[in-house]
Amino acid sequence: MSTRSTSRTTSRSTRAALALTALVGSAALATLPLTTASASAASGDGLAVQYRTSAAGATADQTEPWLKLRNTGSTTVQLIQVKIRYYFKADSPTATYRFACSWAVKGCSVITGTFGTLANPTPTADRYLEIGFTPGAGTLAPGADTGDMQLRFYQSTWQTLTQSDDYSFSGTQLAYADWTKVTAQIAGTNVWGTAPAGNEPTDPPTPTDPPTPTDPPTGGGQTLFDDFSYTSHTDPALAGHGWNVRSNSGGPGVPGATWDPSKVTFVNQSGNTVMNLETSSAGTGSTTTHTEVLTKATKFKNGTYAARVKFSDAPKYGPDGDRIVQTFFTINDLKAPMADDYAEYDFEYLPNGGWGEPANILYTTSWETYNPDPWQAVNQHSESRQSFAGWHDLVVTIDDSRITYYIDGAVFGTHDAAYLPERPMSINFNQWLIDLNGQPSTTPRAYDQQVDYVLHVKDQVLTPAQVTAKIAALRSAGTTFVDEVPAS
Repeated sequence: MSTRSTSRTTSRSTRAALALTALVGSAALATLPLTTASASAASGDGLAVQYRTSAAGATADQTEPWLKLRNTGSTTVQLIQVKIRYYFKADSPTATYRFACSWAVKGCSVITGTFGTLANPTPTADRYLEIGFTPGAGTLAPGADTGDMQLRFYQSTWQTLTQSDDYSFSGTQLAYADWTKVTAQIAGTNVWGTAPAGNEPTDPPTPTDPPTPTDPPTGGGQTLFDDFSYTSHTDPALAGHGWNVRSNSGGPGVPGATWDPSKVTFVNQSGNTVMNLETSSAGTGSTTTHTEVLTKATKFKNGTYAARVKFSDAPKYGPDGDRIVQTFFTINDLKAPMADDYAEYDFEYLPNGGWGEPANILYTTSWETYNPDPWQAVNQHSESRQSFAGWHDLVVTIDDSRITYYIDGAVFGTHDAAYLPERPMSINFNQWLIDLNGQPSTTPRAYDQQVDYVLHVKDQVLTPAQVTAKIAALRSAGTTFVDEVPAS
């Protein structure tokens, strides 16, 4: 088993539910005066956060950080660019947490909550809850605030948690007041609060979100593009173009399953050839087949990655319900537990849930490192609970300040500089079953994931629109494959 497969097995099987969001409620916008404000960004942007708790005990079933966010600057703020962080100490290294919004003036449906791990743990913080907003949250005019956001989080096991040792918690804060132990950022620039020591956000070069497109530096801009115009997994051009169709045993996924190259096929759809990954099972390890296609070379690092992928919610035949994972990701090998040069950047769609989730969810995750035993992870991720069945344009950009994920042209998540890659990676697609618990039937069934194309542009940040234009230009020129990216 390759080292890439080994690291992937561990990270997938233990990730469980590091970030789970429940969305509820709605009402109209209200305002509340705030007593103080942080220094504004030079552009005139500024925010202030007020905090109170309705669970004041040293221990509790759940932590309840209720927040209000006010625009103290002179310009209107797009709420989709805002991130608020509440810092806390995990109850154990393996503890996982779930987020919920009980009620919000703006409506819980426009509020997101994700969990991250601090790069530099302190005695009072090694995790954080990051609050964000969807495009439906709209804007915040100067002087306006979001109104009440009644938020909570709890251990996924519902065990009692200790909050008295949490950096951002105060059991005496029973009425809203300014709280600088919760931070707020606008497009990656910190405009309110103080993070735990050693974890101050790294400001990007410019306060823009998404990142401004960049011209390639010397030697940058080299392109890998593949239209997947092959005849079968045995087509000599597939291997000749640098692809490996996995056949070796091992994880991730169902023990005893095989990785079957023959289940990677190429089908014609309206004159265009797409790659099809089929995963099947009849309810046992020996009848389960997974599929994976990855680059032989580990030579991809900063720049733009893009793929057009078709996710499936239901099997093409047989009973539904398997906990299947459909992916597009980059990765390198973990050389030692907690090695700081490990890197992995994932799109992972779970149409039937898994890892503690009951239904469909899409994750994007940026990994800094992990320790397989005892489990300890350093990563940041975003997620959305909805169906993503059908074709989607997936883009991730990596520059010197952050990682930005897009789906269908819209920002899905922006992750911090602490998770940037130190070493080059491979490019991978795979589809596999987490386990057989979701569907124990012995009736045969199969799922498809399809890929139209993959693109990487070295050391250059492209917008999704620029990716679309580049793909169109390559296809107009009759280019089905090009690889200009030099070996690392």
